[in-house]
Amino acid sequence: MKVFQHVSDLGDLKGALAEAFEIKKDPYKYEQLGRRKTALLIFFNNSLRTRLSTQKAAMNLGMNVIVLDVNQGAWKLETERGVIMDGDKSEHLLEAIPVMGCYCDVIGVRSFATFENRQDDYEEKILNQFIKYSGRPVFFMESATVHPLQSFADLITIEEYKKTARPKVVLSWAPHPKALPQAVPNSFAEWMNAADVDFVITHPEGYELDPQFVGDARVEYDQMKAFEGADFIYAKNWSCPGVTRPADYGKVLSRDMSWTVDAAHMAVTNNAYFMHCLPVRRNMIVTDDVIESPQSLVIPEAANREISATVVLKRILESL
Repeated sequence: MKVFQHVSDLGDLKGALAEAFEIKKDPYKYEQLGRRKTALLIFFNNSLRTRLSTQKAAMNLGMNVIVLDVNQGAWKLETERGVIMDGDKSEHLLEAIPVMGCYCDVIGVRSFATFENRQDDYEEKILNQFIKYSGRPVFFMESATVHPLQSFADLITIEEYKKTARPKVVLSWAPHPKALPQAVPNSFAEWMNAADVDFVITHPEGYELDPQFVGDARVEYDQMKAFEGADFIYAKNWSCPGVTRPADYGKVLSRDMSWTVDAAHMAVTNNAYFMHCLPVRRNMIVTDDVIESPQSLVIPEAANREISATVVLKRILESL
């Protein structure tokens, strides 16, 4: 595997899940695989779970790890061609990327959407430059449009806790004070469509995700109706994806607090588990009582980030 961006990059999903549970039983089973190999983890944006879990996963596999926070201690990077570099950016990404590739065997990159231009964000201009110019396998640690390590961990968690062969999984928009990217909901939708679940997406009008990620999922604008009989509730905010309202891409169209996941919402489910990728705005996305309940999976879900990253890095190492 040379690039990890989409669920399809893993190939057989059942096989990948079996591998995840094998690694969960013995995280150090393949610790000789990464001996004398180096993972470079590049962060253009803040991180807690992704940074820690991916670094731990690389260490599980015996790898050396270099972490680069681009915004602290590195030269400011220009990303566009044709720019006269007479401002505060001292180095161009097109020189920086191949230099980075000289010092490692595998590169992970985290770079969020800018909301400046939908086409640039959805074409993944920054990540694709790493794929093209680094000369190394590249895995996405969250990009402008996807967060596959998170969604793989989410699927592992659902597989662990499901009580029926084909559970009902609901992705629900929830209010937030700031404009957030669509990467997590995009990836979650993509991965749920690939899994054997009954998948429903619910959100206010204007928040329609890109059709390439929605796939065959049922979209329900009535949140309470969507929650009925659900086995898993995945709450997440996202800003306007600009599908039906191109001029509103990246904007906050609603802060409707009636969409906050509370006990009344959970009462219509099939005693559903609550999921969220974290960090979470309490009493906006979800109430205290729901996230602190025995049905909350946010910590096991976060723990599985180590497992998803270990599987991905293992497969990349096997391809070197």
